[in-house]
Formats: sequence, C-alpha cells, structure tokens
Amino acid sequence: MNIPERIRTRLVKDRTMTSITLRIPVDVVDSMKEIAPKKGFSGYQALLKSYLSDGLRRDEAQFSFGPTAQLIEALKKRGVPDALLQEAARDLTLV
Repeated sequence: MNIPERIRTRLVKDRTMTSITLRIPVDVVDSMKEIAPKKGFSGYQALLKSYLSDGLRRDEAQFSFGPTAQLIEALKKRGVPDALLQEAARDLTLV
C-alpha cells in the first residue's frame, strides 16, 4: 500500500512543533482533567492532543483519502469547479 507523503511525515518522531493558544471553557478543562487519567493519559493536554488527532485522522480519511476524496478528484478531472465541489463536501458533513 502506498502511504501518502502527508501521513509518512507524521510518522517522523522529531517533527517541528508550534505552540498555540486556545480559549476553552473552564468546565471543559475540568472534565478533561477528570477523564484523562481514566483513559490512561498523563494529563488533560495529552487527552486534548488525542482528541485532535482522532478527529483529524477521521476527517482526512473522509476528505483526503476516502471515497469522498476520490469522487472529488474524478469530478475535478471532468471540469466541475472547485468551489462547487467544496460546497458539496461541506454538505456531506452535515448528514
């Protein structure tokens, strides 16, 4: 199986990191602090990274590698405008 370059890059251990700031309600952070050790995480930040990673992998599977992505690529080759394809893809996430 041919692994896409984007995924292969994620397998590298020493990737460049960046810091970001998120505003999250206190009660959500409190819930993550409570849940993190129950799921085997060292703290809420590791749990949050896990949630982000899970959601990103799911969305990439759907929009970058899955049947939706394949259909979009086929339609692009047939001249369907990108804006229309993106609008249709957003509609699929509402279902």
